[in-house]
Amino acid sequence: MFSKQKRADTNNGILFVTLFALAATQISQWSGVHQLGISPLIIGIVLGIVYANTLHHRMPEAWLPGISFTARRILRLAVILYGFYITLQEVMMIGWVGLAAASFIVISTLCIAYIVGVYLLGMDKQTTLLTGAGSAICGAAAILAFEDVIKAKGHQTAAAVATVVVFGTLAMVIYPLIYQWGILNLDANGWGVFIGATVHEVAQVVGAASDIGQTVSNDAVIVKMTRVMLLVPALLFMGWWWAKYGNGEGKDTNTSLTVPWFALGFLGIVGFNSLHLLPASWVMVLQHIDQFLLTMAMTALGMETNFDKLKGVGIKPFILAAILFVWLTVGGYFAVYVLI
Repeated sequence: MFSKQKRADTNNGILFVTLFALAATQISQWSGVHQLGISPLIIGIVLGIVYANTLHHRMPEAWLPGISFTARRILRLAVILYGFYITLQEVMMIGWVGLAAASFIVISTLCIAYIVGVYLLGMDKQTTLLTGAGSAICGAAAILAFEDVIKAKGHQTAAAVATVVVFGTLAMVIYPLIYQWGILNLDANGWGVFIGATVHEVAQVVGAASDIGQTVSNDAVIVKMTRVMLLVPALLFMGWWWAKYGNGEGKDTNTSLTVPWFALGFLGIVGFNSLHLLPASWVMVLQHIDQFLLTMAMTALGMETNFDKLKGVGIKPFILAAILFVWLTVGGYFAVYVLI
């Protein structure tokens, strides 16, 4: 796609996605949108899907490789740079309770998602795992990372991202109400761990926790970052499992193992960021760059999503996500209550 003959068209495709991502970033700063905690990643995929189902025929086909490059290669770079949001010191601040709660939620949610999705709802493995990853780990970013490992299609990823939008937003509304009603027997620290361990997106965690208090918000973000770090072992395990069991009707021990090297890059960046070698202003710039790259990847993904394909996925991903939402709320509470 970057040969001398095709380079200009590929770059035009990347530039085309970039313009959409800029629009998504700008929209996310509108006061009403910002108050809802809707990240530019979500806006980007919505804009991409709208374009794909309305004006896509106006774009030259020669630009498509640029869109594909953005949705996959730039995505991997964005996942690596996501490590600049996390330091090991922050993870250690919350202690073993946050790590235990995050680990329990990630493992249990992925297992429940697979059992319910594949065996009870009869969903395909890719959509099931993507939906589970979005609920279990870190929303859209986890879905994008899993997409590359399990070779999912664009419409499957879009369906999983849609569940994050719906139920992550629902959590932002319900959790502060539950706190006000005094239903759960948790102190400020417990609420921080509970929100960080069970809400989907980082922005949604901040939105849900900020309505309760600053201490809750700080603890929630740290626990959420711990969940994000668990993306690395989850991807490594999934790469092994998919190669051996998931990539076919039966067990195929001859299938080559897909190693998500970008996940190891992410872990390396976390370690580097923990050394505090860069000024805080530089780290903030890198975080903004990463947010924009993730928005580009989501936008490109939306541009590859056609409603006709999305209809084939059906309502089942939302049923699965609803079941997982109940599990995150109920199971997450009891896990935090026992640990604290």
